[in-house]
Amino acid sequence: MNRLQSHRDFVRVLKRRRKVTQKDIVVHFLVYDDSCCTHADDRHTAAAHAESNGEAMEATDGSVSADALRQKMSGRRLGLAVSKNVGNAVTRNHVKRRFRVLARTYENNLPRHCDIVMRAKPSAARADFSSLDAQVDDLFAEVSLKATRNGKSWSNRDGLKSSANRQGGRS
Repeated sequence: MNRLQSHRDFVRVLKRRRKVTQKDIVVHFLVYDDSCCTHADDRHTAAAHAESNGEAMEATDGSVSADALRQKMSGRRLGLAVSKNVGNAVTRNHVKRRFRVLARTYENNLPRHCDIVMRAKPSAARADFSSLDAQVDDLFAEVSLKATRNGKSWSNRDGLKSSANRQGGRS
C-alpha cells in the first residue's frame, strides 16, 4: 500500500466527507472509478496518485490520456492522521506503526482504487492490538461495502450506519 504524502491529497480525501467510524479509529475514504477521467479535479488526483508511485502519465502530445489514468490508478494509498491529543511523540509513532501493520493486513478488503486516511482518536493509544485489529477489519469491510453499494455515485452521502452504531457488535 502506497502512502498519501502531500497535504493536497489529504485535504482531497477529507473534503469528500466520506467516513466510517469505530471506537478508536475514523477512516476517511475516497474511491476512484473509471469516470475519474472526465473531471479535471479527479484527473489531477489521478496524476498525483501516479506521480507518488513514481510513474509518468503524459501522452506523446503532453496531455493525460484516459487509458494512462486507468492504468496508473491501480492501487490503494494510505494516509495517517495522529494528533497530539493521542499522546506524546513516542505514543503517536507507536499508534502509527500499529495502523500501518493493520492497514497492510486488511488492504485487500478495500476497493482497488482508493485513498484512505486513518485518523486515530485519543483512545487509540490505550487500545490493545486485538481491539484495533477487529476495528480495522470492520472499517475496511464497511468502506468496501459503501463503495459497491453506491456504485459509481461516490458523492452519494447517505449510507449505512457505522459499524460502531450497529447493534450486536461484529457480524
